[in-house]
Amino acid sequence: MTINCKGNLIDLTTPKVMGILNTTPDSFYSESRKTSLSALLKTAEKMLEQGATFLDIGGYSTRPGAEDISETEELDRVVPAIEAILKNFPESIISIDTFRSKIATEALEAGSAIVNDISAGNLDEKMMQVVADFQVPCIMMHMRGTPQTMKDLNEYTELTQEILFYFSERIKAARAMGINDIIVDPGFGFSKNITQNFELLSNLRKLKSLGLPILAGLSRKSTIYKTLNCTPQEALNGTTVLNTMAIANGASILRVHDVKEAVESIKLMSQLTF
Repeated sequence: MTINCKGNLIDLTTPKVMGILNTTPDSFYSESRKTSLSALLKTAEKMLEQGATFLDIGGYSTRPGAEDISETEELDRVVPAIEAILKNFPESIISIDTFRSKIATEALEAGSAIVNDISAGNLDEKMMQVVADFQVPCIMMHMRGTPQTMKDLNEYTELTQEILFYFSERIKAARAMGINDIIVDPGFGFSKNITQNFELLSNLRKLKSLGLPILAGLSRKSTIYKTLNCTPQEALNGTTVLNTMAIANGASILRVHDVKEAVESIKLMSQLTF
């Protein structure tokens, strides 16, 4: 349960928090959009002070139906952000949220220490080689299709078993490339409807059979705000509830917009025995 982030060993025996920093103008949660470096740095500082272990930087919106953008535009969004954060907070552990190998390469050269790929290497055949070459941890998410098509690709015979099979194949491919540190993300909201997301959360512990850390990304998603008939801005309480359930069911990393509340959930849950 330890991952090596460019020489920084992180023990995931106690769950950790990953703060979301979007350099996109169209992410589903408006408060996460940081299109200026000053706003980005202010949020990064706040997240680190509140206890985030990782900062996840993305420049390509992966909300359902999001517009495709060029590699150049994605690079222009994320590389200056990574450089600015590491200049101001050099101890930061930055994850680059991308499915493109070119973006991953330049982000890792700029100082990122983790690759967070929503496609687990399926959308760019060069991605796994990049991760292997840099010897950084890889977060592999379960998804079908692309952000533009995934919404309609949610037909499953046995959801959890199919996700386990998907990960077994992707993990085997990663190991064959020499990738040592792998984190699995079941992909809440990606090619899954609301009912399926709740089913997946209920069965999350089954993913521990893979023997790898699990990342849960539930923060302010439509599963919460549509169920509660509210907005993403009003979905913090619901997020905390589901994050707590994710921890109880074996999650090692919570990927969130609101670090303070996630850290508090972990602290309280650590006092309980099951």
